[in-house]
Order: sequence, then C-alpha cells, then structure tokens
Amino acid sequence: MGGAYEDVYSAWKQDPEAFWARAAEGIEWFEPPQVTFDPDEGPYGRWFAGGRTNTCHNCVDRHIAAGRGGETAVIYDSPMTGQTARFTYDDVLVEVSAIAAVLRNHGVGRGDRVIIYMPMIPEAVFSMLACARLGAVHSVVFGGFAAHELATRINDSGAKVVIGASCGLEPGRIVPYKPLLDQAIDMARVKPDYCLVLQREQYHAPLRYEHGDVDLAQAIEVEKVKGLTIPPVSVEATDPLYILYTSGTTGEPKGVVRDNGGHMVALNWTMQNIYGMKPGEVFWAASDIGWVVGHSYIVYGPLLAGNATVIFEGKPVGTPDAGTFWRVVNDHDVKVLFTAPTAFRAIRRDDAEGEHIARYDLSGLRALFLAGERADPETLKWAERMLKIPVIDHWWQTETGWAIAANPAGLGLLPVKHGSPTKPMPGYALDVLDDAGHPVPRGTLGNIVAKLPLPPGCLVTFWNADERFRHSCLDEFPGYYKTADAGIIDEDGYVFVMARTDDIINCAGHRLSTGAMEEVCAMHPDVAECAVIGIADELKGQVPCGFLVLKKNVHRDHAQISREIVQLVRDEIGPVAAFKMVMIVDRLPKTRSGKILRGTMQKIADGMPWKMPATIDDPAILDEITAVLRVHGQIVSGEKVA
Repeated sequence: MGGAYEDVYSAWKQDPEAFWARAAEGIEWFEPPQVTFDPDEGPYGRWFAGGRTNTCHNCVDRHIAAGRGGETAVIYDSPMTGQTARFTYDDVLVEVSAIAAVLRNHGVGRGDRVIIYMPMIPEAVFSMLACARLGAVHSVVFGGFAAHELATRINDSGAKVVIGASCGLEPGRIVPYKPLLDQAIDMARVKPDYCLVLQREQYHAPLRYEHGDVDLAQAIEVEKVKGLTIPPVSVEATDPLYILYTSGTTGEPKGVVRDNGGHMVALNWTMQNIYGMKPGEVFWAASDIGWVVGHSYIVYGPLLAGNATVIFEGKPVGTPDAGTFWRVVNDHDVKVLFTAPTAFRAIRRDDAEGEHIARYDLSGLRALFLAGERADPETLKWAERMLKIPVIDHWWQTETGWAIAANPAGLGLLPVKHGSPTKPMPGYALDVLDDAGHPVPRGTLGNIVAKLPLPPGCLVTFWNADERFRHSCLDEFPGYYKTADAGIIDEDGYVFVMARTDDIINCAGHRLSTGAMEEVCAMHPDVAECAVIGIADELKGQVPCGFLVLKKNVHRDHAQISREIVQLVRDEIGPVAAFKMVMIVDRLPKTRSGKILRGTMQKIADGMPWKMPATIDDPAILDEITAVLRVHGQIVSGEKVA
C-alpha cells in the first residue's frame, strides 16, 4: 500500500517548477513555454507563460495523428430517450469542426465569449470543444437555470453568442429551455448577436429570427456537406479557456476563470496518477457539464488522456430504477466511475440490499471516486461492501478544478481512513489556521488553507474581477488561498474536511462541526441521509438541529428513532455537542448537483429573510422544511424575499 505517492509528493515539494515542467511534456505545444511559472503575472502568478497551444487540438487532433482516430472518444447514453451513440475521435473532429465553422460564420473568434445552455447531449460537449478550437471562451450555464441567473451570466461575460437547446428532459417531464433563454435575453443588458438553437424532437421551440435565432442542426448539416476541417487556433497558455460561474455570498455570480495551458497539464496528469486510467479505457463522471466536474472529467480530462468518456442523460434513481448506474457500467465497460455522494445515498435509500447491483457484470469496474460534498463514512462503507472495490473520497472545488486531496489510484492506494479524502496531491501544501491566521496543532479544527501559488489548473482569477478574487480568496490569510472549508489534519497528514466554514457552529463557546454530527447521524441503520444545521439560541448562541431522511423500508416509531440518534451523538461526540433536536423529513432541499442547501435551511429556521436559491432542484422542499420547523416550534417569522 502507498506506492509512489510519498516520492512523487516529495519531488513536487523539492522543485515545483521542475515537477510541472515534466508534466507539461504530456501535452503538445505549438510553441513551448518561456517560463514554467511567472510570479509577476496575475493575482498570484501564472503557469507556462509564453507557451502557445490549443486545448481542442490536444483533446482530439493529437490522438488522431497518433493513429487512434478510429477509437471511441464519446459515448452518449440517455435513459430519458432510450438512445445511445458512440463517436470515435474521427467522428468528434467532424462534429466539432462543423460547430466551429457555424460559430466562425457568426463572428466568433479568439477571446469572444460564448454561453452554452444545453442538457447532457453530445452537441453540448462538441460545442465546448468548438469554442476551444477557435480560441473562444465558453461559459456553460446549467440547462434549465432560471432566466434571471442566465441573464446575469450573459451580462457579466459579455457573451457574443448563445448556444442553446429547445429543451431538457427530466423524469416524467419536458423542461422547455428556449422560453427561459428568451426571457433571459429580454432582461439582459448585453444582447448576444446570435442564438444557435438545437431543436430536440421532444419539444420544438419557436425561433425568434428577428433576435438572431439560428437553427443549429440545419447550420451544422450545411457545414458537414462542405466537409471542411477548421484548424485549431493557436492561443497563449495563459489565455482563458472558460468561465464557470458560481454563486457568491452576495448573490453576484463569481466567474471562475480557467486558462488553457495549466488546465491541460494538470488534468492530463490527474487521469493517470489520481484515477489510474490508461488510454483507450472508459471513464465515467456521472455529473453534468454545467458543473466543474463535468468540465474537468466529462469533457477535458478524459479526452486529453485519450480515454472514452460517457455523457449520461439520466438520474441515479428513477431512470428507470436504482440500477441505472450499474447498467451503464455494464453496457460500456466503465473502468472508473466518479459521482457525488448524494447519488449513492439515493441509490442506497432505494436499494439498501444491493439487489440491482447483482443483476449486472461489474467485474471491469476498478474504482469509485466520490466528490462534490462530504462523503459520509456510512455511505462509503456501504459502497465498499456492495461493490467490493476501492471507494475513494476526494476533495476539490469549482475554484481548484481538480483534487486538492485524494487517494491516488494511479500512484498506489494509501491506507483508507473513512471520513478523510486522504492526503494532499502534488501542487497543494495545506495548513490549518485559526481565525487569526495562526497554525493550530495537528488534529485541531480550523480553516484549511493552501500555500500560494496554486498549482496549474486552478482558477487564475474571477472574470474581470481581480480585486474581488484577491479579497475573496487571498487577503484573509496572506500567502495562502482560503478554501473556505473547515477541518483538521491528523498526525499522519490525513485531511478531514468537516464543513464549510459557514457550517461551523458556536455553541456555548465551543466550535462544533456540523459535519461530524452528520457522520454520527448517518451511522444509525434507519438513516438514509441527513443534514445538521445550527439554529440561533438566546442562551448558547447556536444549537445543532438534525434533519433526517429515513430509508424507504423503515416503519418504526419516529420519536424512538429520534431518541436513539440523540443518544448516539451524545455517545460519539459527547454532551458538548448539545445535540437534542431531531426532525424527520421526507427529503432534503438540494441543488441540482446534489449539494444540501444548509444555509437556506438555517435562515428559515432562524426567521431570517431568504432568497430562493437559483440552483435548487425542487423549490417545494423548502415549504416542507418550513412546515416541519413550524410543527416543532422552531420558526417564528422568516420570509422569502425577492
């Protein structure tokens, strides 16, 4: 156990620039970088300054030139439509060239911004690659996002063109996207020159030709008839590849900027060293291209490394059942699966005994990686028991673009500590500081920070907002990037990410981790998933409150279950946790990517004004949470604000 990790991490620490210069040999440069790292560029420095390259060239053309054009690059699997399709690298080049030609015909060139507002379909991925091919900067907005949120992203990016689809598909319903796009453009200050709209057969949207609407499928066919290959545009390594917006605490979107050179070097390195992938194998990140996981590990990472990637249009349960993940793994010989813990909690809730798993041949699956939120140990242990393969929690953020801490399958797995994403990856030197910026002893809860400079592949700034980036991420702890996550590093150097710093509650002077309490609640055999928040208390400042979703086959007395869980937390954490309040609910409010909306729940409980989160999956759940709080006498006023 352990393999090469310690040696590789030490090599990075001794000479970071030499380490990343070697990693940079894994991609093709039109002109090699003049320096590996320039500390004088950007808010904290820039990687591979002076180098020229193209991301689409490295994802597609490079593999074709190596004789691999006939190998599978993209697998589309849609239980929503019953369709599957496979695209070789040769096929991808044809599709991407056609969309690039359409974009070029509509005035898009190097540096122009293009909004992509599409569901999980191949054209969405081809559109991202087409932008990269032209040196344009794409900004993917999660399909079905509210019109106001889409408008703010059009405004902030200054988008020249929007690529959209007529609709997305959810279990049991069609979600029209085009009306939302029309509303967004009507309210946007910046008016895109054109909207390229892909009509899906499930919903045919009226086009507003007077507003520059173009039928994308027709335009693509015209270009395919011409049969031209659009050459990749040479861009600076430090030129932006994409903007990915993440909601800020002010409600103002933060445009995370990723560059071309560092992004490719880092992601290409991770595919072999962290995920243990070999060229030609199938990698599946069961996420959405609207999130960072989709950018890094549906699109760019696998294609840079010469893997086949799966585009999945479906859900972990309900399309049609809790066995759909295993069906995809079986059908496409997936070697490594990467998804969010919330997906596995949903599967576990519906199929606690793993009956669906037994129906499929999963012998080719080597590892399961989880990220996106805390992976509670009980869900991890369940997945280990059911799949009998390594189940690897790893920790990263939209801002970092790849894993801060992981158990690197490619370097040799380290011993597992449940609840920990294991150790920092090369590129990240982590410390834990108190609120005043002083290091805390090993095993003490505090602010997790990463020493500057950040490694290649991380955000370089916020779009048109260097000062906001510095203030938000760099100023509070000078010399460090603030992760805004709280946790500990133990005596063995293992990282434990316990909660966002906002989720650390102060109860009678004790700093308590809601994440630690959630871990204990999840240990109870009747609990499928849970969330713990801090509720305002006149005497103690805050007291913890647990919201529990029970497994589907549980019919025991709820009051008894609540008493058992209160006792369990007392036994495991101690009376200091002051954990006495338990509420059993049918479901928890989540974003579309599966993150639990603890902050909104807390505002409702505290009677504070709150806004409907733009990323919420089902707004009705917040009414359910409000009703439960009222029944328990834990809410006085609290109102939604516009």
